[in-house]
Amino acid sequence: MISIAQRMLTSSNLASIAQNTTQSVTIETTLKSIGRPGFILIDKDIDSDTKQYAAAKEFLYQATCLAVYMALIVPVFKKGGFKLAKEKLFKNTNGFEHFKNVTEYLHYRKLADNPSVNNRLATLEKELPASKTKVKEKYNDILIEELKKENPEKFAYVKGAVELSNIIGSVLGLAILAPQVSHAFIHPALKFLGLEDKNKKADNQSKTLDKNA
Repeated sequence: MISIAQRMLTSSNLASIAQNTTQSVTIETTLKSIGRPGFILIDKDIDSDTKQYAAAKEFLYQATCLAVYMALIVPVFKKGGFKLAKEKLFKNTNGFEHFKNVTEYLHYRKLADNPSVNNRLATLEKELPASKTKVKEKYNDILIEELKKENPEKFAYVKGAVELSNIIGSVLGLAILAPQVSHAFIHPALKFLGLEDKNKKADNQSKTLDKNA
């Protein structure tokens, strides 16, 4: 079981698919929140009140999904995936022993991705307190020595765990959690904006026209 998990976390295919999971989902949802309401508003076959209601509903749905995804799903799954891998799957091995949490790893990874050793170390000195004790709390000697190399270790297992948790969070969160929160929020918001009444009025007019036809 663990060997299967290890192969998944270090798979080059997984890395290429998941490398920009969060950014991709964010961009896609943002475009949906703008594009879908826009197409509704330019539809000439829908009356004005219905267009306003439908466009606002679609915008609120996509915006709420994005907010839930960024505020809850990404942090929870990213932290949870790292903790599960560190404490259960790898038990503080394969690079996990160097980092207390996912935030520390992502900070290290950002520095390691910087191609300039000088810029990398300058950033490290600027961001971390001058006290050696505080620096050692953030980065151990092994990591500091790695950052001094032209090609520092980037700890593929840790990266794989973070990205896999991003994928799982994106699928489960956007499919289950975000829609539930959105549906609970949308109708009160539309009512507050006065669009629920407009929609009911448009529905009544439509039903009246159907009866008279």
